[in-house]
Amino acid sequence: MADGLATTLNGLLNELSGLAIPADLSLWQLALAAWVLVCFGVFYWYVFGRRSPFSVDSLRRKEPPEMNPSKRDEVLKKAFSEGRVPKGLDAVVIGSGVGGLTVAALLAKVGKKVLVLEQHEQAGGYCHSYTEKGFQFDIGLNYVGQLHDNSLDRVAFDQITEGQLDFVNLGEPFDTIYIGQGQTQRKYTIYTGKTEMEAHLKKQFPDDTEAIEKFFQVMKICARKTHHLACLKLIPRWLALFLLKTGIADLLSSVYHYSSMSHTAWLDQLTSNKDLHTIFSYFFYGVPPKDSSLYVNALLMHHYKRGAYYPKGGASEIPYHISNTIRKYGGEVLVSAPVRRILLDKNGAACGVVVGNSDSEVEVKAPIVISNCGLFNTFKNLLPPQISMKHDIQERLHRVKPGKGSFMVFCGFDATAEQLDIGPTNIRLYKDNDMNKMMDRYFNMYKEEAPDNVPMMLVTFPTAKDPTAKLRCPGKSCMTLVTMVNYEWFEEWKDMPVTKRGDQYLQYKTRFAKHMFDWACLHFPKLKEKLVFQEIYTPLSNSHFLGAYQGSMYLQHNLDLFDPVFMAKNRCDTPVKNLYLTGQDVFSCGISGALHGGLLCASSVLNHILYWDLLFLKKNLKKAKAKQDAQQAKKKLH
Repeated sequence: MADGLATTLNGLLNELSGLAIPADLSLWQLALAAWVLVCFGVFYWYVFGRRSPFSVDSLRRKEPPEMNPSKRDEVLKKAFSEGRVPKGLDAVVIGSGVGGLTVAALLAKVGKKVLVLEQHEQAGGYCHSYTEKGFQFDIGLNYVGQLHDNSLDRVAFDQITEGQLDFVNLGEPFDTIYIGQGQTQRKYTIYTGKTEMEAHLKKQFPDDTEAIEKFFQVMKICARKTHHLACLKLIPRWLALFLLKTGIADLLSSVYHYSSMSHTAWLDQLTSNKDLHTIFSYFFYGVPPKDSSLYVNALLMHHYKRGAYYPKGGASEIPYHISNTIRKYGGEVLVSAPVRRILLDKNGAACGVVVGNSDSEVEVKAPIVISNCGLFNTFKNLLPPQISMKHDIQERLHRVKPGKGSFMVFCGFDATAEQLDIGPTNIRLYKDNDMNKMMDRYFNMYKEEAPDNVPMMLVTFPTAKDPTAKLRCPGKSCMTLVTMVNYEWFEEWKDMPVTKRGDQYLQYKTRFAKHMFDWACLHFPKLKEKLVFQEIYTPLSNSHFLGAYQGSMYLQHNLDLFDPVFMAKNRCDTPVKNLYLTGQDVFSCGISGALHGGLLCASSVLNHILYWDLLFLKKNLKKAKAKQDAQQAKKKLH
């Protein structure tokens, strides 16, 4: 019997790897070998045996950019109607931001029939662009990092767009930071590069080189160990909580410690230089550094270490190409489709959505419902009260807060970038180098004080970043000004019609815009005389057009959100069976955060960790590129 078992196992192993088992093993040793073989087979099937959305064949030759607005509208502005809903849906996705489009594309590529529903008239969420009077503006995207050749994010984007996205490197410096005002104002520049970013900072802070080295060491750990935090959302919840509460997780990686550590508390141990504190915290997202995670701030700076990029053609290129992929594989993306509620079956499981308004509602049935409209909107607005009051749902809601509202001023100029002396570099302005006091003072101001006391602002010129802008907007330039505000400052107008909020609302938001524009003109004096267009977006604009909860782009990125125990609980699957979350609220803010939210969600829906497939594809692409480079070098020698 033992000889027969050994012969059988040898046959299997020879098929798999060429290994051989000695014929003189005892029965229990053979049984153990059989058990190991079965485990290996199950693991192999789990990782490689199922259909993957990732393959080298997904990429195709880049097509010329589509410049015809009507052709683009056919992709991005295809309006909802009952007749356009595909038959036999496997999943419906609420919201067409990057997180929703990513999970939809991944599911479509493995044969699932997916429908994406967007309440706005254009797909893309915070990754869409709009055109007004010949000017094109991006609603949320300013720049993206980690898109160098063969990076994980670049490979992922190539897979869900079939290699059709083109990104422009912004060059050096990609960010310039001004701290202070008047004669005491200081200017710092941020460079990309594996060693150049650190070296350039040391030149600007020669007395703090040791502090900079320590910060970059933590940056490296946070970047390399981010997958440990992502794993908390992929492994069984009980296992993740066991590893965290027993302290085993902390023994495996220091990233869990950094994730729950106050950024300011750590910086205070590092250096007393407040300007350097500001540099290490300058990616403002509405949370004072004392209340934010060291991990998040370190990761944000590392995100641009290998380059800062902008999509050629503008932000809408991203939803444009992902939507094409979804449709290619049998799915659909429909806009002007506000989802009113999530349908539940008799067992309380999600089974579809209701689309439309009180006058005309359409039920769209699907066995899987995926929400990309945010944690608050999903749990508070789309589920019946008796379901949203469940303990597990309330636990999530009580641990998080909406982020600060976004306030944006879109400016158009009848002049080229050269005429205005502007460029692709983003400008960050701070009136003070004590960000904690500055932000606390600002967000605690009375409503009437705030417009004239904006303490921080981002200035960005999308047309100067994009070489195709000269074709799309000839002789014109665009500027976007961004700051954060309290939703409560605008709340009194929230129930009024969007175009009829009255003179007081107009005057109030114009005060913010004037202060911000005048501040930008101090750095770019030629702007003022060439201004021909200006539009102001408040938190109420974000709520109306994009369904943003209290006008915020994402959850408040405070220490509670990045507490490892809460990260293990705040996952894509929800207490409602067959209802999943995707996008920024699942992991972190930004385009990359939304992309990975989509990857995590697709992994949960398919019960298959897609990161394995993505990493193996990345490795194979790297090998292929090295082989191609070697062949080209060989040809040159001959």
